[in-house]
Amino acid sequence: MKNLRSLLTYIPDRGTKPRTDGLTMVMDKGLSLRDAESFTAVGSEHTDYVKLGFGTSIITPDVDKKIKVYHDAGMKVYLGGTLFEAFIIRGLFKEYVEMLRSLGITMVEISDGSYEFEHKEKLDYISTLAKEFTVVSEVGSKKKDVVYSPDEWVSMMKSELNAGSVKVIAEARETGTIGIYNDDGSINLDLINSISDNVGFHNVIWEAPQKSQQAWFIKNFGGNVNLGNIAPSEIISLEALRIGLRSDTFFSFLPEELL
Repeated sequence: MKNLRSLLTYIPDRGTKPRTDGLTMVMDKGLSLRDAESFTAVGSEHTDYVKLGFGTSIITPDVDKKIKVYHDAGMKVYLGGTLFEAFIIRGLFKEYVEMLRSLGITMVEISDGSYEFEHKEKLDYISTLAKEFTVVSEVGSKKKDVVYSPDEWVSMMKSELNAGSVKVIAEARETGTIGIYNDDGSINLDLINSISDNVGFHNVIWEAPQKSQQAWFIKNFGGNVNLGNIAPSEIISLEALRIGLRSDTFFSFLPEELL
């Protein structure tokens, strides 16, 4: 069938995979093998990364087969940063690396959102793992009582990129009510502007599980902003937002003469 998208003009170019911008990270919180196969049937073109959320990967049946399904569909898979922290607090870094190798994982997330340790130690993990894996690192705490200033966010992100992370992830949890957002899920504008201005929004994957958050980033940063923590069931809906085919972004990419 003809590519129906080509029938419309003024649709943003999303590029082809592998992309460096306009990345979409989907969070798999325990999909079955069959569910993963169904997801890839509709989502493979639009999904760059799949995160097996928090510690679900070690208790999900047939996780090795599911990872292969994602890899075969052209998606990069990594395990949630909480699982990394669970291994680190137990002194099992070597065992964690061996597990990644055994699963055929080539990408890793480094975080300290639950188990807080010295930032220099985090940088050491990033630089060590970057020699073998593609590294993304998450900045921001999962605890509401731990609040970093915009300057601290910027400093940590810059140092983690310098240590070897290909992208830094701006923490929001799967609820979108912490980190770069306020308690009600609204945008922490001062923080996001500070990160964008000083780190560069292309260097950041912005966790945006809520539609209103996704629409805000697309309207303010364009269709090729990097977004994460997207539910598998929302991948097509997000792509429609990215190219102006939902009401929230309908007018974002049209020329003035059509408005």
